[in-house]
Amino acid sequence: MTDEPRIENEFPQPTPVIATLNVHASRFPDLERPDYLITSPAVPLEGYRDSFGNWCSRMVAPAGRFMLKTDTVVRDHGSGDLQELDAPEIPVEKLPSDSVLFLLGSRYCETDRLSAIAWDLFGHVPPGWGRVQAICDYVHDRIAFGYEHARATRTAFDVFEEQRGVCRDYAHLAIAFCRCLNIPTRYCNGYVSDIGLPLPHAPGDFAAWMEVYLGGRWHTFDPRNNSSRIGRILIAYGRDAADVPLTLTFGPNDLTGFRVTTEEAPGPA
Repeated sequence: MTDEPRIENEFPQPTPVIATLNVHASRFPDLERPDYLITSPAVPLEGYRDSFGNWCSRMVAPAGRFMLKTDTVVRDHGSGDLQELDAPEIPVEKLPSDSVLFLLGSRYCETDRLSAIAWDLFGHVPPGWGRVQAICDYVHDRIAFGYEHARATRTAFDVFEEQRGVCRDYAHLAIAFCRCLNIPTRYCNGYVSDIGLPLPHAPGDFAAWMEVYLGGRWHTFDPRNNSSRIGRILIAYGRDAADVPLTLTFGPNDLTGFRVTTEEAPGPA
């Protein structure tokens, strides 16, 4: 269950905004109620699907304080991320055409700079699920997590050299390594809960992970947490974070508030 994530900004003038905050269409059947996007003050919204099929909302934020929020209840199977340990890699020539895009370098995933490094580190690992997991293990163990390390311009190669970052940095480096090894991999963002984990739980946040094409379908891998999570809810996917910002603002503004909660809903009586 997700409960009222709020993003608050202060705008010096009316500013166009595109928000990608609704649950991805792949989870629509699991929604107990629509996850309407609410703005305060209220403004007209225009919805559309981007080139990856993510649901986006266009609007013009007025000058002053502006808030975006949404909440819903999502039914989840409760067994965590599904694993298929024998899922094989698919040869490039046999990949479906719509997956080939996710082999290419992108804004934050410089395959050209990391190709030789990827093959040196993982070229000897047997192909398939185990090789992707080896990449996740390496990134998880090598990178030091900390919100103080967040930087909007950090690329996968920067992450490799600096050895620090936030969840999107873990994802970018692992994605780049996978693509270098000819494994289609896409960047994902959404909700990752702490359901089933011991207390105390860290403050909520949106999270980034990746989906890897193995054995004829997309599988979830999470190099930041490197563990299965209950209640992972996808919002959007793309080549990297540049494709799926939660809010894209076309003018100056200050982020003044940010709150995300993901909690287990009480069961039926």
